[in-house]
Amino acid sequence: MAAAAAAGQEKQLAPILLSFFIYNPKLGPKEGEEEKKILFYHPNEVEKNEKIRNVGLCEAIVQFTRTFSPTKPAKSLHTQKNRQFFHEPEENFWMVMVVRNPIIEKHKDGKPVYEYQEEELLDKVYSSVLQQCYSMYKLFNGTFLKAMEDGGVKVLKERLEKFFHRYLQTLHLQSCDLLDVFCGISFFPLDKMTYLKIQSFINRMEESLSIVKYTAFLYNDQLIWSGLEQDDMRILYKYLTTSLFPRHMEPELAGRDSPIRAEMPGNLQHYGRFLTGPLNLNDPEAKCRFPKIFVNTDDTYEELHLIVYKAMSAAVCFMIDASIPPTLEFCRKLDSIVGPQLTVLASDICEQYNINKRISGAEKEPQFKFIYFNHMNLAEKSTIHMRKTPSVSLASVHPDLMKILGDINSDFSRVDEDEEIIVKAMSDYWVVGKKSDQRELYVILNQKNANLIEVNEEVKKLCATQFNNIFFLD
Repeated sequence: MAAAAAAGQEKQLAPILLSFFIYNPKLGPKEGEEEKKILFYHPNEVEKNEKIRNVGLCEAIVQFTRTFSPTKPAKSLHTQKNRQFFHEPEENFWMVMVVRNPIIEKHKDGKPVYEYQEEELLDKVYSSVLQQCYSMYKLFNGTFLKAMEDGGVKVLKERLEKFFHRYLQTLHLQSCDLLDVFCGISFFPLDKMTYLKIQSFINRMEESLSIVKYTAFLYNDQLIWSGLEQDDMRILYKYLTTSLFPRHMEPELAGRDSPIRAEMPGNLQHYGRFLTGPLNLNDPEAKCRFPKIFVNTDDTYEELHLIVYKAMSAAVCFMIDASIPPTLEFCRKLDSIVGPQLTVLASDICEQYNINKRISGAEKEPQFKFIYFNHMNLAEKSTIHMRKTPSVSLASVHPDLMKILGDINSDFSRVDEDEEIIVKAMSDYWVVGKKSDQRELYVILNQKNANLIEVNEEVKKLCATQFNNIFFLD
């Protein structure tokens, strides 16, 4: 009885960010100049000598591992209490993230005893999180090198401080999983006619608003169309769906039946509004400030203003050249042209979506859950995650099963061939991973007395119903 009570006092402590720093070894090569290497360090309160010591240790590890693998130096370092992740996004610029391992806190003789879970964190997941830190910085600030060219180390330090001071607060390391590895895009399923209507709408808008360079169209937080390069769109999509849209949540309208009220602001007969830019178009003092983003940084290096405009569940991103400052007059013109048409289009999409839902019939709770990812178009689909925002990842399966998915993914990334892995997990669960022609499918089945052949049949059935037009090797 006493043992049971003691076990009941066990407490799980999630992984947390211990430190995050960026350094360039070329900036302080001489003895006594070590502090010059450090471009950003979190937490800032850490004593100067400790910062220098930690950066020096990372530098030594990277240099040491280079002797064994000159082109691929260290990616991570495992210790009992924490794990360190290294990333060199640009030549000689190193980013390091130190994460404390999860802890089980027990009580022995009335005193707390900590057991570090050394094998719980998945390298691939947290390395991807670190890479996304850089991608998100680059989206809003351009490359580290560009900052150095604009104003030397001082400007780079200011930009890093301004961005990461806020961004690191949004990292919720306890809810990172396989979706962070993929950083994919969820596409909205559409029939051909509605897709053509959207395509036609985008063409008309780009013609009417001639300064628009790129456009992206989303519905229900899912992408329908984008004119950006894939890698730029995937990180912009992450920003929109995990940061911008959740900040502007509102009760959405259900369809065309909803009457469009005459008492809308400015008496306009539509539901359009800016998510970035002016809050009130009737205010002559309204500020037309839009966030700047940087795309195609490898070749043309374009700086753009990001205008996000929403009506009901539809959102359009217009990107215009940053050398053209958007005026209040332009914003009013955009509102008057886009607002009414986008409102009608959003109703059409909603109506069509509901019709398709009725045709396909009410879905029963299936016996399986899956994650699908396509490396070619970054398409991602998950029935495991009910909601995925930075602060909450509501996975409807046990964390141990999510870890198995991550392990299977790590195995897949080690080989180029197509393969299939089937795992019998604790209790009654089976976990299946299929990799075929740049596509990956992970299935979790809950079947009590199933054997290998039955599990295989179930996965075939799933592929036939959910992915009937996608070729998976058997």
